[in-house]
Amino acid sequence: MALTLHSAWRATAPYRVRIGLALKGVEYGYHPVDLLAGEQREPAYRAVNPQGLTPALDLGDGTVLAQSLAILEWLEETRPQPPILPRSALDRAVVRRMAGIIACDIHPLNNTRVGRKLKELGVPDEVVATDWIQAWIRDGFDALEPLVARYGGRFAFGDTPTIADCCLVPQVYSARRFKLDVTPWPGLIGAADRAAEHPAFQAAHPNRQPDAQLPAGGAQ
Repeated sequence: MALTLHSAWRATAPYRVRIGLALKGVEYGYHPVDLLAGEQREPAYRAVNPQGLTPALDLGDGTVLAQSLAILEWLEETRPQPPILPRSALDRAVVRRMAGIIACDIHPLNNTRVGRKLKELGVPDEVVATDWIQAWIRDGFDALEPLVARYGGRFAFGDTPTIADCCLVPQVYSARRFKLDVTPWPGLIGAADRAAEHPAFQAAHPNRQPDAQLPAGGAQ
């Protein structure tokens, strides 16, 4: 069964799924979706994911999965090795809490459709890119830092990668992209930076995707 991931190179939700696929050693085809050009709202992509969001994972049998956390959970259930959730129910709840802070509380307020709506309401782009985006990341990171301090090891939870790291590393990438000073969260940033050294996280990095749009002479 050949998988195809509908992805946008630096969007954090598909970035999470790319990490999960790489951790599980799953091969897949890559179909780029240009979010800035609005391809996610075009009929061709709506036929794949009617919600018009990335990622979408086509399983090759007529089934398409959407929502990054649902895809990561599906990967864990269908390909249990190596695990990306801990064994105990309590530990899994903590990891899901960490992932939820990012995927449910930070990211939805910072995605392109919210930015588009703010622009329609007359909010200047520079305000969206600083006051708005940075504020929600700060709130989420403030909630995550004590959790990483309590449960973290080499990674956000313990010493092996979990779904929490699949969410954390892309969110830290986004925070730095929007020039947020991340020094107030040393535990969280340390865990993310160590995870980023893992080959699976490196393979999933936005700059390594086929649709990456990098400035001449350097990485973003």
